[in-house]
Amino acid sequence: MFNKRMKKVIFIVIASFLIFIGYSAYSIWSFSFKNELVKSDAAIVLGAAVWGNKPSPVLRERINHSIWLYHNGFVDKIIFTGGKGEDSTHSESEVAKVYAIKKKVKPEDILIETKSNITEENLKYAKEIATGNNLKSFTIVSDPLHMKRAISMAKVFNMEVYSSPTPSSAYLTLQTTLPFFFRELFYYIGFIVSIPFR
Repeated sequence: MFNKRMKKVIFIVIASFLIFIGYSAYSIWSFSFKNELVKSDAAIVLGAAVWGNKPSPVLRERINHSIWLYHNGFVDKIIFTGGKGEDSTHSESEVAKVYAIKKKVKPEDILIETKSNITEENLKYAKEIATGNNLKSFTIVSDPLHMKRAISMAKVFNMEVYSSPTPSSAYLTLQTTLPFFFRELFYYIGFIVSIPFR
């Protein structure tokens, strides 16, 4: 009797976990299509790698989308996030700022933070800068599959946020999309599990 009961409990636990994983995967995928083009105080551009003093293709597309939001009146300011990688001489946000200025974004409308290395830090330090500049609503800009986790994290920080993923991405082929998707699934599940301990 005990063994049967234990087997049932184990089955329920495993089944529940698999359902949770499946739902999380569906949530990440479906949320990637959500684009909220509403007026907000600032776009927060989540960091990505730089190549020397130039943005990587991933970062470039994020910057380009924030510039589009800015020039089309959806945001008044742009907050670029991201610190220096191990082998980098320039922070991600500094490179992004230079690129945006060349694309006719006014320097006074650009804010940067240079300390973050992960998504959670991107948002944490961006919020600190925003609070100091009386900015209260934000459009989060990143790759589509990154949006669910980013928006969920921002809401934990009690930020008023809207989702606007890049319409183009460096993750175009199955070979690049699938690893990124499973990486996001892993980190999203880790984030959800950690919420009660925050």
